[in-house]
Amino acid sequence: MKCEHCTRKECIKKTKTDDQENVSEEAPSPAQDNGEKGEFHKLADAKIFLSDCLACDSCLTAEEGVQLSQQNAKDFFRVLNLNKKCDTSKHKVLVVSVCPQSLPYFAAKFNLSVTDASRRLCGFLKSLGVHYVFDTTIAVDFSILESQKEFVRRYHQHSEEAHTLPMLTSACPGWVRYAERVLGRPVTPHLCTAKSPQQVMGSLVKDYFARQQNLSPEKIFHVIVAPCYDRKLEALREGFSSASHSSRGADCVLTSGEVAQMMEQSDLSVQDATVDTLFGDSKEERVTRHDGASSDGHLAHVFRHAAKELFDEDVEEVTYRALRNKDFQEVTLEKNGQVLLRFAAAYGFRNIQNMILKLKKGALPYHFVEVLACPGGCLNGRGQAQTRDGRVDKALLRQMEGIYSDIPVRPPETSAHVQELYQQWLEGVDSPKAQETLHTTFQSPEPCAHGLDIRW
Repeated sequence: MKCEHCTRKECIKKTKTDDQENVSEEAPSPAQDNGEKGEFHKLADAKIFLSDCLACDSCLTAEEGVQLSQQNAKDFFRVLNLNKKCDTSKHKVLVVSVCPQSLPYFAAKFNLSVTDASRRLCGFLKSLGVHYVFDTTIAVDFSILESQKEFVRRYHQHSEEAHTLPMLTSACPGWVRYAERVLGRPVTPHLCTAKSPQQVMGSLVKDYFARQQNLSPEKIFHVIVAPCYDRKLEALREGFSSASHSSRGADCVLTSGEVAQMMEQSDLSVQDATVDTLFGDSKEERVTRHDGASSDGHLAHVFRHAAKELFDEDVEEVTYRALRNKDFQEVTLEKNGQVLLRFAAAYGFRNIQNMILKLKKGALPYHFVEVLACPGGCLNGRGQAQTRDGRVDKALLRQMEGIYSDIPVRPPETSAHVQELYQQWLEGVDSPKAQETLHTTFQSPEPCAHGLDIRW
């Protein structure tokens, strides 16, 4: 069985929990292990839903398929249970990092404010045996700040001979996988080289935090809670490496829906807890976000920065104008009747396909495009905004959008912790270590002949 757009004999990309009755016998839950009253129903093994495939055609190697199959709750429980055994040499420090777009889901799901949802989630994870729970907002800060600098540099370098623009965002793993495996050149040179928030968080946890705790990266088991299944693929993409250690930045990715299922099935006594920070005993008291309606806000923050750096224009409010549909929007900076900057947001693969066709023809009029695979953006990730039959839960999505919009916006430039990390961890804002740690490269195979003929 394969999706209607697939050119492979077999597709092994997406994972979803199968029917609740198809359970694994191999991974007893923490509640079972502790003999608590009541117990988790065993969570389903990861299964493949071909209709969810975003980056079809050669998306996974056999080795990646095996690794992807381990990106589930069973692996998380395995480490939790190992930590209860007597052999301390096999114990791990369990760290969970939660994406900002996951919190509105938990708030809506459990009828809580976003702050209370954060505390409830943190308390639940710690009741299972997790040692630290972090918010990935600080990783988004780094990703945006590096994207801002890269855009300004590309703008200055762009010419008829060197087509460094448009710059296409690379924070969405579904889009990046499609660009690398299907489109290849001439698209991949346009991808922003700043690492995604998940990749940056991996380095923060496995390098900076590990050093602060006098731990080797291998002693940390790092779990990401994210709104979409593509984050599981991203965890396979790239690990953290240093002169003395090599380790995967994220060891396991769980979707918001998978974690909510654990919470619903748990009879553990949970006491709300405040989210930890990477800085000693300090706690994350406030939930904040970046300026994106349903995403991490790369477009808005890069736009403001570019307007100031390139044209000395202060932009308070970023005004979006819908074009083809609500998932393709445009933002412009105009002065004296002249368009100085033209940015766009392209969400969903139908819009992405149209954008790529214009790019290949040299007819794409934008300096910058924020690209996300999911229609509606990250809040609509398939790991949290769907009904049991796989359809978009529109009522839930509207509720999450309202919750997310009410979270206070904090510009990345205002974070004192980020500036401190640039100096103490990365040896300076523009140091070689900052470049190595916060940037990546992309595969550039020859594009598939049929890659743009797919009818998304």
